[in-house]
Amino acid sequence: MSTQDVLARYAVETPFEPARVAEIMAGEQSCGTFTRVAGETDELRQRARATVCAVRELAAADVASLPNAWLERRGVKGPWRRAEIDISFPVANFGANLATLAATVSGNLYDLGEVTGLRLESLTLPSSFRMQFELPRLGVDGTRASIGASDGAMVGTIIKPNVGLTAQQTAELVKTLCEAGVDFIKDDEVCANPAHAPLAERVPAVMAVIREHAQRTGKKVMMAFNISDDLDAMRRHADLVRQQEGTCVMASLNYCGFSAIQSLRRTTELAVHGHRNGFGALSRHPLLGIGYQPYQAMWRLAGVDHMHVHGLQGKFSQPDSEVVDAAAVSLGRMSDSVDDRVLPVFSSGQWAGTVPATWHAVQSQDLLFMSGGGILAHPMGPAAGVVSLRQAWAAQQEGVSLAHYSRNMPELKAALDFFGASQS
Repeated sequence: MSTQDVLARYAVETPFEPARVAEIMAGEQSCGTFTRVAGETDELRQRARATVCAVRELAAADVASLPNAWLERRGVKGPWRRAEIDISFPVANFGANLATLAATVSGNLYDLGEVTGLRLESLTLPSSFRMQFELPRLGVDGTRASIGASDGAMVGTIIKPNVGLTAQQTAELVKTLCEAGVDFIKDDEVCANPAHAPLAERVPAVMAVIREHAQRTGKKVMMAFNISDDLDAMRRHADLVRQQEGTCVMASLNYCGFSAIQSLRRTTELAVHGHRNGFGALSRHPLLGIGYQPYQAMWRLAGVDHMHVHGLQGKFSQPDSEVVDAAAVSLGRMSDSVDDRVLPVFSSGQWAGTVPATWHAVQSQDLLFMSGGGILAHPMGPAAGVVSLRQAWAAQQEGVSLAHYSRNMPELKAALDFFGASQS
């Protein structure tokens, strides 16, 4: 691949010749429009026009995936041809500008009249281009070092109830979770700076507990405070977390936006825990939106340290294969000159019983295994919930079943009996 181009792959549905539509896409997202215009010289096109690299036609469909008034006005009918299309875009068209990169490889493409479905499936960036953007401050290894977990899967949980707890109640819950042995705790995405527990009160209260626990045990739990807000407020909140000796902040990526996350990254040394809530609206339809690979690539350019990938056998709609692929690309390097991996965060309905599927699919313990109910609702209490997760991971290391391993492990057995019954 050229070091001067970004390569994008799309899934496209159209009633027209796919090769013709590919050229329309390339022109629309570079130097062209629906017709050649004054000033669009051959020299300019040679320098700035996107290039169609490949068109691979797939099986057609009898019914269009999405409505299209432009086609209806012209009386255009199917069959609806589908294709995989590769287009390369000159880096010089957007430079080290994340917002414009995103507008180039997606942007108005979703609105083209010629298509009844379009999805950005992958994005390949030159290593030299990636290095013009932000890098994670902690990433995988830095997160391990911060919490003192040199090996094994990192175990985390979420503050529950999601909202409603006061700052002091939150601190009391954090104390319980620290004593239970978790590595990581995070706010829920719907709890940022509520009136009943403003960050100005919650951060000092929680960090007092975490500092005391660290002084007593030598283990400093990482707490991801949800600071999602406007950029000025996020910077203030991050400064408060740093002043209180915190190590991590969380943001709802889709609603804060690329520019805010980039700017936050540049002004704080804290780990940025990237929560992808809302990603389903962008990805759930197979012929609309964006796949996880290009999605995470652009957020990694913004400098996040952790990325949510959902969980295996969890409560959300994604098939396990998508979760596995998401973890793999998160742990892949985007540059050949630096370790810029981000930590994949498994969450959504996770408990000891979902550990085997996670281990067999991912074959790595470089992950953050987040369990809410699996810890907080354990019948023997939160500490037993954490122990049951660590026992489940130990069973994988020994290559034995959970049922076998649990014979002398009451915490794991209780989890299997309690949560397993609700899964059947």
